[in-house]
Amino acid sequence: MENLYDLPHRPRRLRQSPAHRGLVRETRLSAENLIYPMFLCEGQGEKQPIGTLPGQFRWSVDRLVETCADLIPLGIRTVNLFGQSTQKDPRGSSALDPDGLVPRAVRALKAELPDLCVQTDVALDPYTDHGHDGILVDGRIDNDASLDILARMAVLHGEAGADWVAPSDMMDGRVGVLRAALDAAGLTQTCILAYSAKYASCFYGPFRGALDAAPLQGPPDKKTYQMDPANRMEALREVELDIREGADAVMVKPAGMYLDVVLAVKQQSRLPVAAYQVSGEYAMIHAAAEKGWIDLEKAMLESVLCIRRAGADMILTYFAPELARTLNESVSHD
Repeated sequence: MENLYDLPHRPRRLRQSPAHRGLVRETRLSAENLIYPMFLCEGQGEKQPIGTLPGQFRWSVDRLVETCADLIPLGIRTVNLFGQSTQKDPRGSSALDPDGLVPRAVRALKAELPDLCVQTDVALDPYTDHGHDGILVDGRIDNDASLDILARMAVLHGEAGADWVAPSDMMDGRVGVLRAALDAAGLTQTCILAYSAKYASCFYGPFRGALDAAPLQGPPDKKTYQMDPANRMEALREVELDIREGADAVMVKPAGMYLDVVLAVKQQSRLPVAAYQVSGEYAMIHAAAEKGWIDLEKAMLESVLCIRRAGADMILTYFAPELARTLNESVSHD
C-alpha cells in the first residue's frame, strides 16, 4: 500500500510488541524498591484484621517473625514497624519502655532474620493520650519539649537493633537531634529515614484507625506541624533542612497525590527518596475494585509504578507482598 503521509517519526513503532516495549521501558519496578509497613499488637499468636485496611493486620511479635520470614523469598527485604501502647499518658512515656512492643519486635526479628532490614516509626501519637505526635503544653504542641523524648525513643530502637529509625512527627530540628543522640550512643550505623515532606492529608484516616491515634485533645488536627497540601516549595525547604541535619534518606508522604513533590524532591535531593503510598490511597483502590470499577491488580501495579516513575527509590506500600508476587510472576513469564 502506498504511503500517503510523510511521517518520519512514528512513536508507535516502539510499542508494537512486548519485546519492543520492554527495550525502551524507562521505569523499572522491583520488589527491592518496596518497604512493607506493619502494625504490632500485644499477645501471642495474634493476627488481628484491620477493618479500615483490607488485607492488613496487627501482628503479635511471634506472628510478625513468621510473616516476615515469608516476605524474604518474595524479595521484600525491608519492613517498617508501627507500635502502639494501651498505657497512654500526656508525654507518651511508654514509647521509652525497653520492653515495649517495638523493641521486642526488633530484637525478635534481628535474632531470627538477621538479614531483614528493620525500620521503626519514631513519633509519639500511638503513645500519648491526646493523640498528637509531640508533647502538648498549654493546648499547643511544644516542638522543643518533644525532641528529647523522640531522640531517646530513636536510641532505644537503635539499641534493640533497628537498622533505620523513621521520625514521622514533623517537629522542627528532630533529624539533627536524633542524629546527635544516636551517634552519642555509639549507633553511628543506624540510618535515619526522615519524613521530610509529610502533609496534613485527609488520606491518613484508615491508618489512624489502625493505631487508634487520632487527636483527642489540644489542636483538633495536625496542621500546626504537618505541611499544608497547597505547598511545594516548602517541601523542598524541609528536605534541605533534613539533609543538613544528617538524614540518610528523605520521604514524601502521601505519595500518589503528591507525585509533583516526589519529582521535585528527586531533582533537588542528593539522597535517596522514599514515598509512602498511604492508607487512604490503598483503601480507595480496594474500595473501587470491590465495586467492580477498576481491576485491583492493574491499579495496584500502575499506582506504584507511577510513584517509582516520579523518582521514588523506596516505596512504602501496604500492597508490598501482593505486588512482589505479581512482579515475580511477571518476570517468570517473561
